[in-house]
Amino acid sequence: MDRCRLLNNKFPRVFSTATAAHDQSLNAFPSIVIGANTLSPQGSFAEAQAHFLKPDENAVEELAVNLLKSNMGVVAHYYMDVELQAVLTAVHKGQQLSGGKSRIAIADSLAMGDFAVKMCEEGATSIACLGVDFMSESVATIMTRNGFGHIPVYRATSKSIGCSLAESAERDSYRAWLHKGKAANPSSLHIVYINTSLETKAVSSSIMPTITCTSSNVMLTMLQASAQIPDISILYGPDTYMGENLVNMFDAILKAGWTDDQIKRDLHPLHNKDSIRRLRDCIDVFPNGNCVVHHMFGGEVVRTVKENYDDAFVSAHLEVPGEMFEIAMEKSLEGKGVVGSTSDILKFISEKVTEAAKEDTTQKKRLKFILGTEAGMVTSIVKSAQEILQLANSSNVEAEIIFPVSSEAVMGTEDSELAVVPGVAGGEGCSTAGGCATCPFMKMNDLDALNDVIDLVIKNEHEFKLKSFLPPDKLRGKKIDGTCAIDLGSEPIIFMRNFMKEKSIPLPLVQKITGS
Repeated sequence: MDRCRLLNNKFPRVFSTATAAHDQSLNAFPSIVIGANTLSPQGSFAEAQAHFLKPDENAVEELAVNLLKSNMGVVAHYYMDVELQAVLTAVHKGQQLSGGKSRIAIADSLAMGDFAVKMCEEGATSIACLGVDFMSESVATIMTRNGFGHIPVYRATSKSIGCSLAESAERDSYRAWLHKGKAANPSSLHIVYINTSLETKAVSSSIMPTITCTSSNVMLTMLQASAQIPDISILYGPDTYMGENLVNMFDAILKAGWTDDQIKRDLHPLHNKDSIRRLRDCIDVFPNGNCVVHHMFGGEVVRTVKENYDDAFVSAHLEVPGEMFEIAMEKSLEGKGVVGSTSDILKFISEKVTEAAKEDTTQKKRLKFILGTEAGMVTSIVKSAQEILQLANSSNVEAEIIFPVSSEAVMGTEDSELAVVPGVAGGEGCSTAGGCATCPFMKMNDLDALNDVIDLVIKNEHEFKLKSFLPPDKLRGKKIDGTCAIDLGSEPIIFMRNFMKEKSIPLPLVQKITGS
């Protein structure tokens, strides 16, 4: 079980916070009200999101037919463009109703690779990966490790699809930080967020023992590593907010006076107060890495949540700044908040809607949820909430998804190679008046781009052009200190997968850390 979810109702109200760079001025947030068979957007930003939640039937039919012709599978991240997600969801539903094999999956970055492997096992001859470049790299690597390296993975564009967080780990400063940590304690472990490039993972592995993590398993990875190797030093990067939030969570446990028995029962069976204190003190967080979306949930956004949305449930991804993280954790004490991964947030909202739908009431009830992560999540949330309400035949329960952004923050710019950027007039869903709720990199994936790639595959006449849609291939044929760079980059992922399966740090990784 994810420890962040397990602790949501147990954490004390004591946090020091990491301060975000931006302050915004606002009074109310846009939202979408979800009923069993209705959607009601409030504010221009929400209207822009809701417009595409009911996809065009012709677009759905065209994509369904072309996927069959191309024999292609599609794996997409939760943060995809709302229009694209809605069409994919409709096609997926049609595949299920027809009894055919599902060739579409919308998931978090780790699960995307697993779904791609399953599609390959069922006969798919190519995979479209809709996300940023490190996701297509990861999907291709997982497919290769499962015997499907011959099946191509295509991105939605021939352009580079970057990521501010991943790029922060590709700088010389990150490598210098790793070398400094290794020199300070030879028994060091680098826990690197999976949302990084294969090159970052390879270079990191060449410097010190490295294991990847997700926002769902990062806490358990730290707990298990420190339990197996008590004198370990842990370097966590590149996400500064996530690392600082995790340190604050351990500190909160100690300040709340948890007993050894409580720690063993609710946190980890091999830990006590002394070991948690050692773990807290041995974590070194990279100081200069952040996600451009989560970075914008600043102080003014939090003040608006506290002043105007006291009755709302609050969700916060582990990557958000400390202020937003703190309020979600405080809400969790009352069962009204969640911190964790995108999957954790979706599960929390679904559970609350399910509980309300089961109540025998004739009075109208509206559940409010602050969505403390990327706005693209709303597609999966709408799908889940409406399925729950329809199954329960509930017409009296509504779920309101609240976007912590300025209601008027729907803008664009032609002056950046990113097409949309955060800041003043910073892009769809972004402004200094109300934060940033959409990722400009993710939005480089759209329905037209996907259809174009599928068309190239169907025609089978543009092999050279299709090569530009393949994932980055910087490491092919390269070695680092005499070792295949691709193998070095894959190693941290393999260590994580073994850890998730066995619930212990793999022996080869332990031996690398201890030098035994």
